[in-house]
Amino acid sequence: MPKHLIKSKTPKVYKNKKLNSADFDNYNLNEYQVFLHLVTKLGKVDELGRYTQSDELQREHCLSAKEFATMFDIPLNKAYGVIKQACKKLMKTSVTLQKPELFETWEINVCSSAQYKHNEGKIIIRFTEEIMPYLSQVNKKFVLYNLKEISNFGSLYTTRLYELIQEFKDTGLLIKSVEQLRNIFAVGKKFSLYSDFKRYTFGHAVDEINSQYELNLNFEEVKEGRKVVAIKFSFIPTFIRKSVDPKTGKEKNIYLKPKKKTIKNKKQELIKERDKNHDNYNNKTF
Repeated sequence: MPKHLIKSKTPKVYKNKKLNSADFDNYNLNEYQVFLHLVTKLGKVDELGRYTQSDELQREHCLSAKEFATMFDIPLNKAYGVIKQACKKLMKTSVTLQKPELFETWEINVCSSAQYKHNEGKIIIRFTEEIMPYLSQVNKKFVLYNLKEISNFGSLYTTRLYELIQEFKDTGLLIKSVEQLRNIFAVGKKFSLYSDFKRYTFGHAVDEINSQYELNLNFEEVKEGRKVVAIKFSFIPTFIRKSVDPKTGKEKNIYLKPKKKTIKNKKQELIKERDKNHDNYNNKTF
């Protein structure tokens, strides 16, 4: 079968960009991963590699511990506890959405019901009507990426920053105020000192993303006087190649993303870092 007709087995996360900047309250990494995994249930990739959703989206979806364990490479016995805990969190929490165009802030519940089936090791959730418009397919203001791309991240902040990068993948430039980042990372009263906030959230996230992808992700602080008010992130943009859909004859964009780093890449970086530290030590004046 030609490569362009091979159906992708990797679940796709497809959601409104507003959810990228939404405050997910006190979700931890596993709980957010469960939410994203459930979101992938709403669509699939067809035989031509296109993401599609049915005309009438189903609100009720199921996720098993086995599926989650396989996707995120964790022990099955741990996955049971993760999805059970996430079941409670999804039911009890809402997301905070900023709507500056309306001068409003919205609180939207994620689920209207959530069940954990002990004998089957799975959860069944029903998304609320209010959140469905942010998960249904339209042409603009949405972001799409493979769930596997974020499966090895060890931090919720890394996952959230990576999603923001996907929103601006065409330009390779992302600017957010410190206040916006605090809301997106949902840190609440934690990290009151900016230096701690930088170190434990986006500073760590930049390092973790760069350790796994050839993105050359960097950040620059934007100041007003001596105060840091915003962060400007720069990275290698996603290359876009034009192609013709063999079924419709229409031109479409194919996104060629930066490569995932191999073990060889990581070893080379460690050697460079070691040599750099060695040179710095030799150049010191004692």
